[in-house]
Amino acid sequence: MTVTLTRATPRPRATPADFARILGKLVLAGFLLGLVIIVVYPLLWMAISSLKSNAEVLSSPFSWPKSLDFGSYGRAFEQGVGSYLLNSVLVTVISVVLTTLLSAWAAFGLTRITIPFSNIILMVIVGGLMLAPTVALIPLVRLLQSWGLYDTQWALILLYTAFRIPFTTFLIRSYMIDLPEDVDEAAVIDGARHHQIFWRITLPMCTPIIISAVILQILFAWNEFLFALVFIGDDNLKTLPVGLATLSSRAVTDFPAVFAGMTIAAIPMILLFFLGQKYFVRGLSEGVGK
Repeated sequence: MTVTLTRATPRPRATPADFARILGKLVLAGFLLGLVIIVVYPLLWMAISSLKSNAEVLSSPFSWPKSLDFGSYGRAFEQGVGSYLLNSVLVTVISVVLTTLLSAWAAFGLTRITIPFSNIILMVIVGGLMLAPTVALIPLVRLLQSWGLYDTQWALILLYTAFRIPFTTFLIRSYMIDLPEDVDEAAVIDGARHHQIFWRITLPMCTPIIISAVILQILFAWNEFLFALVFIGDDNLKTLPVGLATLSSRAVTDFPAVFAGMTIAAIPMILLFFLGQKYFVRGLSEGVGK
């Protein structure tokens, strides 16, 4: 019997570069973990506080509740959170639809149709990004009062649409620029008109950036506070941000009900982002990220 001895291959020694790479990964992991804690902890604290009694919120705000009290959600709706929620949904949905359609049509005209002075039109639209809402408050109040829209939901819808069209148009246009023009030319040869090309070809091809624009517009309209505070005075027409601020500023504050209202306001946005996360990242990376 022959025994063959093989010499074991020595393990490569760790170099300073290996230690630096491992240290870099640990630092990155720690940084990301810290970001997760910073973002998630306030949301969990808010949701847990909504299940406490008012005395527990004041005496031990960072402790776990002795018993889960879901009655705060019922009290929140009794104090008007349901009405605020419906107002926010109505204003957000209409403004998002108008902003997205008008911006997509404007981007289509600037990229797929030859029109005179297109560069000047683009400069005017994008120039709207430089207009600060706070600077235009007084003129807007007088304008909407003269139109009879002050203290109506249409005031918010109009303002949200007008102030978001420049950014949304810029976003969608950045994506449309790199779409292949051969498809449009083939559609023209087949007799398709511009509106048919827009609805049946260009818009479906822009699905990722459209979803990204919709998510950004929803986040803006859902959380906007200044316009909703200035242009809405009727308590029955207030949106969630202003309505929750009204609840928390009352003399006798039901803090669990306020936290319940905040939780109700946060849940739709969290679900929306998780559901559209893939398209949101893809749309931004293929659009503005180019």
